[in-house]
This record gives sequence, structure tokens and C-alpha cells, in this order.
Amino acid sequence: MTRFAFTISATDGAARTGAITMQRGEIRTPAFMPVGTAATVKAIKPEGVRASGADILLGNTYHLMLRPGAERVAKLGGLHKFMNWDRPILTDSGGYQVMSLSELTKVTDEGVSFKSHLDGSRHLLSPERSIEVQRLLGSDIIMQFDELVRPDVPEPKQREAMERSIRWARRSRDEFDRGGEHAARAAIFGIQQGVLDEGMRKASADALIDIGFDGYAVGGLAVGEGQQAMLACLDFAPGQLPADKPRYLMGVGKPDDIVEAVRRGIDMFDCVLPTRSGRTGQAFTADGPINIRNAKFAEDEAPIEADCGCPSCADYSRAYVHHLVRSGEILGSMLMTEHNLWFYQRLMQGLRDAISERRFEDHAKAFLDQYRKR
Repeated sequence: MTRFAFTISATDGAARTGAITMQRGEIRTPAFMPVGTAATVKAIKPEGVRASGADILLGNTYHLMLRPGAERVAKLGGLHKFMNWDRPILTDSGGYQVMSLSELTKVTDEGVSFKSHLDGSRHLLSPERSIEVQRLLGSDIIMQFDELVRPDVPEPKQREAMERSIRWARRSRDEFDRGGEHAARAAIFGIQQGVLDEGMRKASADALIDIGFDGYAVGGLAVGEGQQAMLACLDFAPGQLPADKPRYLMGVGKPDDIVEAVRRGIDMFDCVLPTRSGRTGQAFTADGPINIRNAKFAEDEAPIEADCGCPSCADYSRAYVHHLVRSGEILGSMLMTEHNLWFYQRLMQGLRDAISERRFEDHAKAFLDQYRKR
């Protein structure tokens, strides 16, 4: 069976649509991956995630390494069996969480030494350990270990992190290739770094291409730089990566971010936004996001979104969901999460259809005009 293949079926400008084929199934691109940080997409069962149209979801190396432990997951048959998801899973490298959640003790070429945010226990996450954890989980798409820095750090630190990420990419690739049976069915992606600097991004991309990966991520964005700066970076960053490989924009994002990134040649996305927003009362609609907690929805008998098609909208009113969310009922989070995941997958299908039919710009303009009109 095919280990990993990426085919582009149509393009429209820089936007592309196609498919990634792996042993656990096909991933239609552009693709949005719901985030299952701790072996669960919060507030929805795996069969509900699949019903929304998702072909792949994301698991988190850092969190699963600390709890319940990668070795334990492997002993129990791997992440797919553990969480009852038989489709592809991409695991991130853990680098972002190490930088954002942990009390760091030292970052060196060896790796990152840190204290767990759960119990203060000490760990070393290196390129080799990151790949080992992802292999133990049984990940289908493994991410290299990288160092993320925010755009407000001094330029020398930005360059140091980019260059260290290149060295870690080589070690990640080498460890992946030592994976035997797992490496024969899984894939590994490199991560371009360089913050917002075109020259550093180019140097990172060239080094990653020289090493050779199945796909390439644009990393280090959506970390506070703002949409305008992110899109300015995406005006050049995807074009520095191979055109015949998938391009993955990590941690993005809002629906209008996704449309703008697809316009610039991105194929894959992940973000906690649809699920996290659902749990806090924000619903995404074609007319822009709404806050279901607002008093104006208390007696609104309409669905969350007209013509949505998701089970939540088919069976429940805004008034009822408003009541659930305001009351702190778990069902409110479940219904809102279900709707938001369906909205995101409907967004992706619309983009794929528009690219296939060579009407992407008209579709994107119509979507953005309607979504932003609030």
C-alpha cells in the first residue's frame, strides 16, 4: 500500500486542491485538522469528528508524553486504538508547548530541558525523543522537532533558533529513518522557521529541502504577529517550499485566515479555535462569529446557523443552546463544538470545490465580504 503520496488535481492562481494518500486513508486538501490535544477532540466523540467531514486530526506530543505517557499508549495499542480514530493522525513535535507552557531550564543543541506544567517533574525533549514519542503513539504524519521564537525577540535570537531548528531537522529525519516498520508506513514533515524575515525563511527552506521531507510546514506564525504581518510572510514563505509537496500552516486559524492562506498556496491547517470557541459560546457562521450567550438569543427559535446541515442546527434552537451555555451545561459545549467543526469542514469543502472549478477568487471574495460584514 502507498506510504505517502501527494497529488494536486487543480490549481487556481496559487491555490491548489488535491489529496494526500496514506495507508489509513485519503486526506483531501486544503484540509483542516481538528485538534485532539490529549487524545480527544474536546466535547465531541471521534465519530462526530468524522461525521463533520474531517479526514485527519492532530495529537500533541508534549501533552501525551506527560500524560498518560507515550509508552503506555503504545502498550495499549497506539493512539488510533486508544482514542478510537481509524483515520490519519498528525502529531506535532511538542516544541511549541515546551516553549509556552513549561518552566524552561535550558535550551541547547541537545534539546530542551524543562519542568512539567503538571507536576514539576524534569524532562529533556530532544529531536530524538520527540520522534520516538511520536513513533510510540503511532503517528501517521510526524513533525520534526524545532525551536519556536516569537517575532518580538531580537534578530540574533531569531537567527539562532532558525539555525538550531535546521540542525534538529537533520537529527529528526535521521531518527525517523531509524523507525523500521513505522517509518515504512508513516511520513515526516520539516518545519520552516525564520519568523517574518524573508532571507531567514529562504535559508531555512533551502536547508530543509536539502535534507528531504515528505511535506513542509510554515512554522512560527500565529504567535501574536497579527494577521497583516502573517499574510505578508505568507506572500513569500510558501513559494520557498517545494510545489509538489504539501504545505502546512501550523496553528491557523480563523476562517478568514484560512481563506487568505489557501489563496497563497497553503494545503493544511490546524487550530483549537473551533472547539475552544464552541466551549466558550462563540459560534462560527457564514455571516461571521456570534456569541450565543448574548441576551438577544434567549428566545430565538432559529438554528445556530440557517442552512448549516449539522445535527446541532437540525435539532436545536439558538434559544436552547443559549440556555445550555449560560447554565454551564456540558451539552451546550457539545452542540456548539459540533456546529463549529461542521462549519470549518464546510469551509474547506467550499474552497476545494471553488479551486476545482477555477472560481476561487470569486468564491473567496464572496466569503470574506459576507464573513467580515459584521
